[in-house]
Amino acid sequence: MQTQLLASLLETADGREADSILRKCVHCGFCTATCPTYQLLGDELDGPRGRIYLIKQALEGAPVTRKTQLHLDRCLTCRSCETTCPSGVRYGRLLDIGRQHVEHAVPRGPWQRLQRRALLLLLPNRPLFGLLLALGRLLRPLLPVRLRQSVPPLQPAGDWPTAQHARRMLLLEGCVQPAIAPVIDRAAARVLDRAGVTLVRAAGAASCCGALAHHLSEEERALQQARRNIDAWWPEIERGAEAVLVTASGCGVMVKDYGTLLREDARYAEKAARVSALFRDLSQVVAAEAARLPPIPQMKARIAVHSPCTLQHGLQIRGVVEELLRKAGFTLLPVADGHLCCGSAGTYSILQPELSQRLRNNKLAALQAGAPETIVTANIGCLTHLGAGSERPVRHWIELLDEALT
Repeated sequence: MQTQLLASLLETADGREADSILRKCVHCGFCTATCPTYQLLGDELDGPRGRIYLIKQALEGAPVTRKTQLHLDRCLTCRSCETTCPSGVRYGRLLDIGRQHVEHAVPRGPWQRLQRRALLLLLPNRPLFGLLLALGRLLRPLLPVRLRQSVPPLQPAGDWPTAQHARRMLLLEGCVQPAIAPVIDRAAARVLDRAGVTLVRAAGAASCCGALAHHLSEEERALQQARRNIDAWWPEIERGAEAVLVTASGCGVMVKDYGTLLREDARYAEKAARVSALFRDLSQVVAAEAARLPPIPQMKARIAVHSPCTLQHGLQIRGVVEELLRKAGFTLLPVADGHLCCGSAGTYSILQPELSQRLRNNKLAALQAGAPETIVTANIGCLTHLGAGSERPVRHWIELLDEALT
């Protein structure tokens, strides 16, 4: 693709990066075949190729309108197109840069500004979110059906292991997961405890990885959250922590990108690169430590696995969770169109509810087609979103493995 980006943009790292990404695109259109929003809407501008053209025009100085913003807003950032692209176009990164540019060029209306500010205030604030969720659970029987479905009931979490092993890994606790499903991190800690690894929860870490602000184009807020996490983790890293472990794949994509996002920060560039190098998804760690785990009794349950977009497209980790569960004896049922997004996508289910629910309905139909006992996933956002509409329980895969080892 030929480009003529604004000279002022080409003087910046983001502008040069966008130019390089754009030049790799060969207009082939393979990406449209795996784009969830293009499949629903059939509009070229709601597919990756069309959005690439919109971003290119914006970065070249063409007028930017609310229509441009709408088509970029409708993107899930699922990155299925990246998996499909034969030219290696880093669409997700280009979209981040394009959205930033459009956000400055097109002021949002009062309702959109209020929504986004509320999300930025509520979701990353762990105490406030936890308090409101507890209130929602208390009033759950009185809530309207649709709102009641979005308030997950509290599940038993079990104990955090007390043993201290020589091998240590840092844990990102995240913002909403400790309140919605505290069992996930506790189950991960118990499984790794059996392998002789201690999970460390660092005091002073930001509750959020920064992904929420990042995808709402609040870049400085996102970077501040990343810096706070790095500061909290750094003493443990200097003491020999082997990894920065993340149990939610959506947060994992963000942590893995710290090195890129802070590459121009003189104080944090080196530390951020180190954190990115230490990042591990939970599935990678459990797979690596599997030989140290006790023998697992062969489980007989039939399950359907939903592989989050952030795991299979963002982190490019495919089949690891499935293999761990298969070795534990679970029967994994086939799931049609496993590459397609469930519609959660961070705040997408709130900001684009109609499209999100259509995607969820399609995904649940595929997951439930084989009548599984349980639906399994690897990301808290997907778990909550699918669980709100599912006839069957939706759980994190580490919960099943923890129970199998008990």
